[in-house]
Amino acid sequence: MENKKNGVNRRSFLKAAMASTVAAALTPSLLFAGRFQSDSLQVWSCGGLSDAFMEANSLYEQRNGIKINYTGAFAGALGKSLLGGAVTEIFAGRVLQLAKNLRASEKMIYFRPLCFTEYVLVTPLGNPAGIQSVQDLTKPGVRVILPLGASPPGGDAVMGILKKANIEQAVLANTIEKESCVIKMMPEIINGKGMASIVERRLTRMARFTDKVEVIPIPETLFPPGPLTFTVGVMKYAKDRVLADDYVNFICSDEAQAIFERNGFIPAASAKGRTMIEKLGVKDV
Repeated sequence: MENKKNGVNRRSFLKAAMASTVAAALTPSLLFAGRFQSDSLQVWSCGGLSDAFMEANSLYEQRNGIKINYTGAFAGALGKSLLGGAVTEIFAGRVLQLAKNLRASEKMIYFRPLCFTEYVLVTPLGNPAGIQSVQDLTKPGVRVILPLGASPPGGDAVMGILKKANIEQAVLANTIEKESCVIKMMPEIINGKGMASIVERRLTRMARFTDKVEVIPIPETLFPPGPLTFTVGVMKYAKDRVLADDYVNFICSDEAQAIFERNGFIPAASAKGRTMIEKLGVKDV
């Protein structure tokens, strides 16, 4: 009788222990109570980084019990609003000068290099026009679709590549559409309406477009430097500086940087990223 009683007690104890373990796993904020003063963090970034940030934010939330209130939108509009009266705690923006302007206005405490973008040629699967370089976009009969109407720096960057290659007029003569949205443009390449386009590599890593186009590199010497850089910084409005710093450290860690790499970016923490940091002078002011 005593053994049975003890057995029941042991089973009850094990069930209770397991329940406690599950409860702790389901409420990570309890494990991190006292580490941070705040239980949430407001993060803004340019829309092109959204997929990578949502994946990284989810991981950070799971591990730290912190709610990330995330907004991804056009960097120029976000930057302009932040230089005005808008408030966020973390900002990851495109174009180095924007981060420098936020620092100079004392709205951003500091920034760090986050990642870099690069441009590629895309064609339908099978590459029916035999495109191998940007010069091939000038060949007679090649139907080109370009995102020249995309909000800055999208269309401007593509035109910058064509101008640097000294082929802008010949390519424009072959351009059958000037799209304002790269997301809407990609299906027109996939279905063969357009034989080629120039996009950021990140587009080819989106789930809806992965393995649906051929990807051909463009020499880095043709890239306009302005749109290449993404930074992440802590704003002066951060309610919990320890939390804000911890989040930025995580986003710049090898683990989170691998997420940005999978999404088509060059991580700042990579060897190539470190080279670009030096080349483009991506340093806090």
